[in-house]
Amino acid sequence: MLDAHAIVLSPFETLVLNLSLLAVVAWSMWKAEKSLDSGSDLTILALMTIFAITGRILLEPLPNVQPVTVVVLLVGIHYGATRSISVATIIAISSNLVMGHGLWTFYQALGWSLVGVTGALLSQSLRVDDKISVPRVASVSFVVAFVFDWVVSASVLHTLPLETLPVYILAGLPFDLVHGVGNIAFAAWMAEPISDIMSRHSTSREVVVSPVKSSI
Repeated sequence: MLDAHAIVLSPFETLVLNLSLLAVVAWSMWKAEKSLDSGSDLTILALMTIFAITGRILLEPLPNVQPVTVVVLLVGIHYGATRSISVATIIAISSNLVMGHGLWTFYQALGWSLVGVTGALLSQSLRVDDKISVPRVASVSFVVAFVFDWVVSASVLHTLPLETLPVYILAGLPFDLVHGVGNIAFAAWMAEPISDIMSRHSTSREVVVSPVKSSI
């Protein structure tokens, strides 16, 4: 019997396929958002979570390159710390069910939660004239890449002595740098359109903005 699925792709072909699938996911979610009523914040959070999970799984061939960090940062900016922690934890658990689950999942959830809290704390500083500042988001996303990776690196302390942690972190700096540069690329691509979507469906933002508009 012929095996129609016995097709072996090269690493490059696999990457092209995965990027194409991710583009389809992004396009379909963008189209779905157009049909939503304003204030559908929970639906938007669900869509962003699905996109981040899918992106992390599909981009696994690229070490430390994924959209999760930027997505969680934007969730923190627009929806606050609590929701960003929920999104970060769901992304870590769900994606690791495919990529491999273990003790490191806790540290990944913790690291991305810190990214979301950072976005919430810096939310006003990352806006200019009530619009997201892509350069500022890109800069912060570069820095938090290192924070996330170092938090995850702390998981080795369960098996290695404390004095080996600095060496372990130094050895991982090239991967941290790749993560940071990848975040800059994702911020340049996604920060503005995702921010616009989140702003249209953020009930907390509507409460803050409407009094300002009524006073003009």
